[in-house]
Amino acid sequence: MNYKKSLSQLFTVFGLVSTLPAAIIADFEDLSFVSGNFENGANLSGSSSTTNDPFGPSSGSLVTKNSVFQSSNGSQTANFSNTFNENYDGANGTGNLLFSFWSGWAYSKDTDSITSGLANEYSAIPGTGAGGSSNYGISFGDTDITFSSAIDFTGLGFQVTNTTYAHNSMRDGDTFAKKFGDDPATVGIVETDEPDWFLLTVEGFLSGGSTGTVEFYLADFRFADDADDYIISNWEFVDLSALGTIDELAFDLTSSDTGAFGMNTPDYFAIDNIGIVPEPSAFALLMGVFAFFFLLKRRRG
Repeated sequence: MNYKKSLSQLFTVFGLVSTLPAAIIADFEDLSFVSGNFENGANLSGSSSTTNDPFGPSSGSLVTKNSVFQSSNGSQTANFSNTFNENYDGANGTGNLLFSFWSGWAYSKDTDSITSGLANEYSAIPGTGAGGSSNYGISFGDTDITFSSAIDFTGLGFQVTNTTYAHNSMRDGDTFAKKFGDDPATVGIVETDEPDWFLLTVEGFLSGGSTGTVEFYLADFRFADDADDYIISNWEFVDLSALGTIDELAFDLTSSDTGAFGMNTPDYFAIDNIGIVPEPSAFALLMGVFAFFFLLKRRRG
C-alpha cells in the first residue's frame, strides 16, 4: 500500500470538506451601527404611530416605531422585527423624552461579559459573537424570524447563548429574579437545592402551519448531582433538523422562576450563525481517519 499517496488523498478529502461554504443564512456581520455597540431600533427606519395618555391621564404620549432589519448570505435573507417606543411628556410626541424601551430583535457587538443588570442588556455572556466574531443578535420577549423562501433545516441549526444580563441574574439573583438553585423562602435559614430551569423553545412554521418544536435549556438545575447543574456561558449549537422545511422560526422563553406577573428571569437570549452546519468533533474526524484507512486496506488487500 502506498501510504504516502493515501495520506495525500486523505488530506485532499479533508481539505475539500473544510473549504466547503458554510450554509449560514444570517450571521449579522453584514449589519452596521449608526453609533455605539448596539442597535435596539432607535436608528432603524419603520412605520410609527402615536398614542396619547398611554399610561393614564397626563402620561404624555407614546411614539411606537415598528421596523425590520435583515441579514443575508446573498441567496437567502432572514428578517428580524423590532418595536421601539419613546414616551414624551407632551401630547402627539412633543415635549421632553421621558424614557424609551424596545422589544423583539436587536443586534450588538457589545463585549461586556461582567456587568450585571438591565443596563447591560445587549451583551452576550461569552463577550463576542460565535467563533469570536463581532456581531450577533439579541432577542427580548417572544420573537420570530422569517425567511425570504422556504429552507430545509435538516442538518442545520443556529448558535445560542445567554446574555450577560440573564446569565448573571440566574447566577446571583437580582431585585426581581431568584438565584437559581435557591429557595427564596429559605435563603439564610437552610441550604436548598431547587430544580430551576430556563428553557428556549423553537417552533418551525411553513406557510403558517407548525412543523414541530425543538427545546434547548439555557440553564438547568434539575440534576440529582449538583455538579451537573449549569447556566450556559458559551456559544452552543442547536440542531433544527427535526423542523424540516420551514419559512419561519418562532422563539419562546420559559423559566421555573415565574410569579404573578409572569417570568422573573430576564426574557433574553443571544443568537448567531443561523443556518450553520455543526463542526465535526475531533473524535469524529479521528474515526474518519481510521475508516478511511480500513476501507483502503480492504480494497487493496
